[in-house]
Amino acid sequence: MALPTYADPLERLWYWTYVVLCTVIFIFLIAPILVVIPLSFNAEPYFTFTPKMLAFDPEGYSLRWYDSLLTVGMQAPDAERGSAWMSDMWANAAWVKAAKNSVIIGFWATILATVLGTLAALGLSRPEMPFRRVVMAILISPMIVPIIIIATGMFFFYSNPCGLIGVSCGRLTSTYTGVVMAHAMLGIPFVIITVTATLSGFDQSLIRASASLGANPRTTFFKVIMPLILPGVVSGALFAFVTSFDEVVAVLFIAGPDQQTIPRQMWNGIREAISPAILAVATILVVISIALLATVELLRRRSDRLRGVTGR
Repeated sequence: MALPTYADPLERLWYWTYVVLCTVIFIFLIAPILVVIPLSFNAEPYFTFTPKMLAFDPEGYSLRWYDSLLTVGMQAPDAERGSAWMSDMWANAAWVKAAKNSVIIGFWATILATVLGTLAALGLSRPEMPFRRVVMAILISPMIVPIIIIATGMFFFYSNPCGLIGVSCGRLTSTYTGVVMAHAMLGIPFVIITVTATLSGFDQSLIRASASLGANPRTTFFKVIMPLILPGVVSGALFAFVTSFDEVVAVLFIAGPDQQTIPRQMWNGIREAISPAILAVATILVVISIALLATVELLRRRSDRLRGVTGR
C-alpha cells in the first residue's frame, strides 16, 4: 500500500516504521531457511561458510553433496555412469529409496485425506447437520493435539486392533497401509479447512436450480459443486501432501525399516553420520515447498475469481 501524498509527518513516520518492522520480521523468518541453500554447495564437509565461500572463490563451491544423494548406499558408486549405474542407484541408493517412499506414501495419503476431508467438509457445510461445531472440533483436533501424543496413540491403535504394526525379533515391522492411514489422518484437517472455506462462498441456490432442472444429486455434485470447489480441494490436497512429505514423528513411531522417508532419513543422518548432504536435501525440499505454495496461491486467486463470478 503506497503512502498517500497528503500524509502528514506522523503518518509518514508510522508508515516507514511499519515497513521496517515488516522487513525485520520477514528476514527473521526467512533467514534460517535461505542460509541452508548456499551451505549445500560447500566444497568442504562443514556446516559453516568457509573462507573460500566468503570470498566467492569457485573452488569453495561444489555439487558433491547433491551427487552423494545419488550414490550413498549404492553397491558400485564409482562405476561408469550408464544404465547399470542408474539401475544400481534406483535400487540401492538410500536417499532415492527414501524419496520413493515419501512420494508413494504421500500420494496415497493425499488421495485418502482429500476424499474423506472433502466429504466431511460437504457435510459440515449443510446447515441441518446437528452438532456441527463439535464434529468440526473433533475432525481438526490432529492440528491441535501434540503430534507426539497422536503418534503414540496411532502406534497402539494400529498395532493391537488393526494389526498393521508389530514387533518381530526386537524390530518394528510395519506396512505401507498403516503409514498411509496415519499420514492421511494428519492431512484430513487441512482438507476440511480449505474446502470449508471454499464452500462458505458457495451459492446454495445453484444446487436448488440444478435439482429443479432435473439433475440428480450425483450429477449436481460433479457438474455444479465440484467445478466450483475444485480450487479448495486441490489446495487441501497440496497441504495434505506437504504434511505427509514432511512428517517425521509419526514415521518414527509407525514406519518400519522398509518405509524410510526423507524426513526420517534426515533424522537418521543427523543422529548417526552428520553430512552436508542433509543440507542438499533441505534445499531441494525448500524449492519444492515454494513451488507448492505458489500453486496454492494461484488456486486461491482462481477460487476468489470463481466466487466473484457466482456471486453476481
